[in-house]
Amino acid sequence: MKITVTVIKADVGGIGGHTRPSDGLLNAVKNVVRSQMIRNGKGLLIDSYIGYCGDDIHIVMTHTRGVDNKEIHQLAWKAFEAATRVAKNEGLYGAGQDLLKDSFSGNVKGMGPGVAEMTFEERPNEAFTIYAADKTEPGAFNYPFYRMFVDTLSNTGLIVNKNLASGVKINVMDVEKGKVAQLMMWQDKPTLEAALMYPGRYVVSSVYTRDNQPILAASTDRLHNIAGKYVGKDDPICIIRTQKDFPATEEVGSAFSNPHLVAGNTRGSHHVPLMPVKLNSPASINYAMPIVSALVFSMHNGKLVGPVDGFASADWDYIRQIAVERTIAIRSQGFVHPATLVPDELEYAEGYRARMNVLWSKMRPILGPKIQQPHMQKQQPQMQKQQKPQQVKAQPSAPKTAQKPQQTQTTKAIKKIKKPRQVKAPAPKTEEKKPQ
Repeated sequence: MKITVTVIKADVGGIGGHTRPSDGLLNAVKNVVRSQMIRNGKGLLIDSYIGYCGDDIHIVMTHTRGVDNKEIHQLAWKAFEAATRVAKNEGLYGAGQDLLKDSFSGNVKGMGPGVAEMTFEERPNEAFTIYAADKTEPGAFNYPFYRMFVDTLSNTGLIVNKNLASGVKINVMDVEKGKVAQLMMWQDKPTLEAALMYPGRYVVSSVYTRDNQPILAASTDRLHNIAGKYVGKDDPICIIRTQKDFPATEEVGSAFSNPHLVAGNTRGSHHVPLMPVKLNSPASINYAMPIVSALVFSMHNGKLVGPVDGFASADWDYIRQIAVERTIAIRSQGFVHPATLVPDELEYAEGYRARMNVLWSKMRPILGPKIQQPHMQKQQPQMQKQQKPQQVKAQPSAPKTAQKPQQTQTTKAIKKIKKPRQVKAPAPKTEEKKPQ
């Protein structure tokens, strides 16, 4: 049976700031989505789940209508619109901030909400994990994805799993230009690594096996590219199928065990570790550390079982401690790069440019050596001509008995320089003429 799993997320309001959605806001989303559960042959959805990570609500939907389906995307849009109305009535911060358009246009991609979806032939024991992040950008997933599908030091399954050992197809999107390149492992490994050096621009959007089975789908929209200004972080979400021909659930999860530095934080200004958190966790008010949660599902005939909280066990408390320590270390450097992003990546670019405009307005040319005026430059050749006799003097010749020095490149160069001094003295008439 072919099933489509669609995950759409958005920030439409938070309590007291960018913390978490209110219960009223969550209930508004649930009421709209659950009204489309299939009953008596009517409805759009086989199953659904609604949760949040930080101030972002994610809607997980299973159906048979394929990817980019207008009705499915419109359902999510209506749910977020209903939540926005509640957020405004409750006075929540950032009400409707991820809804960047006034009305639905057929697909929520490019309208603010993040989308990850894939269609596949359901296996007898279908398993997948959804990773939802907050206070960061789509490229924050590049490093964990690399560990899952390329790095054998992190994932031994790349060696012992025959399907993975043959390599995968990784699609990398240029999020600034809106273009995608398909890279083949293993021959394109160096090219992939070159692209992933710059997660602010090049983002892994999907992964397939050699025989075109979908393994991974991730959101890639950059909100500031859509809105033209800062309207919040991009807060990526992704779906990863696990087990059998794909990486094990544990191999995928452990890719997040090294809290790596990502772009994000309060005002989207700093490089800060991505911290794994428990399901339905609010964003931290400790500089709004970037966070990620793991929703582990099983599915049969489109019906969801779960989620299990992938980051709830005690070992992840230790990983969280590492993330906190790294955050304190990097934030202690304050505003000085590389703690902060480069100017082109700063989300509050308008504010930064305003500060720099003040600096540039105060800039003045550096005063160098005094430059002669044009009328002085015209007199200069005549003056040099008059002074020339004074600069040239006859030098006494060296005694014939003097030892001839060893010829080296240095002495040859010196001789070339001194040679003009050995010319005969000027005629007496010229010597008697004094410079003016």
